[in-house]
Amino acid sequence: MNPAKIITDGKSSTLVGVVLMLLASVMAAIDAVIVRLVADDVHPYFMVFTRSLFGLMFFLPWLLRRPQMLKSHYRVRHVLRATLKLASLVAFFSAYQLSALADVTAIAFTTPIFVTIGAWLFLAERPYFLRIVAVIFGFAGALVVINPGHQSGASVGLLLALLGAVLTALIQLLLKPMSAKDSTETLLAWNLLITVPIALIPALFYWADLTAYQWSLLVLQGLIGLLAMGFVTRAFALAEASLLVPLDFLRLPIVAVLAFLVFGQTVPFSTWLGGVLIFAASLLMARTIKQRSPPNTHNE
Repeated sequence: MNPAKIITDGKSSTLVGVVLMLLASVMAAIDAVIVRLVADDVHPYFMVFTRSLFGLMFFLPWLLRRPQMLKSHYRVRHVLRATLKLASLVAFFSAYQLSALADVTAIAFTTPIFVTIGAWLFLAERPYFLRIVAVIFGFAGALVVINPGHQSGASVGLLLALLGAVLTALIQLLLKPMSAKDSTETLLAWNLLITVPIALIPALFYWADLTAYQWSLLVLQGLIGLLAMGFVTRAFALAEASLLVPLDFLRLPIVAVLAFLVFGQTVPFSTWLGGVLIFAASLLMARTIKQRSPPNTHNE
């Protein structure tokens, strides 16, 4: 069965949704730590392949019991989405290798800002005043974290993180019309099935001989990646987006704590300031949301 599917009713549904969102934030933080732990020996292309492969392996028993989930109204769009997903993961994994984990996490929170801009440009959505203000706050926060005047490898990493956020926004915009006809489980199944062979091609050029410990970390990454997607998807089915979106920002202090404990990384004031501005932007956006389905925003 779907590990994230919990049967609830009444007011308890909101509480379960909040708990699942918090668990997903913790898992995303652990994912970032794993990337940094194996960064010296594992290329991002290889890491994306193993993450997708092991995620598919954990998902496969459920897929075999429910093969009807593969019935889809789309084909080319699934391939496009998987390709964008591959590119976004490579960008984020490269960013985690080059920059402080908390900095990359703060930049990743700009995704809703780019989704809003894309909705204005491609989906003819109305640019409400609060969302315009939110976009301004979000970009200001991103600039504070990136610090354009500071030229270094870390800055390159943060620009890669910004690219990853843009690509993730494109994925979410692509999912919006797809989710009208394909179920969440169908979108998840096709994403895993297509990403693995696409990711294998570049991974072959960066194949690595790893230790048992490193392989165990990559297996764990595949599992928590799958669970995180499932938990977030289920959370948005149980609770309102305006409640859940701000909770995702707890990932920043979680990452900050883990990065300090594992790598001795400290978080500068500029990262916290930029993160607060980006948080304020997403909070404003969340308050303008009346209804939001999980595949449209967080099922990547």
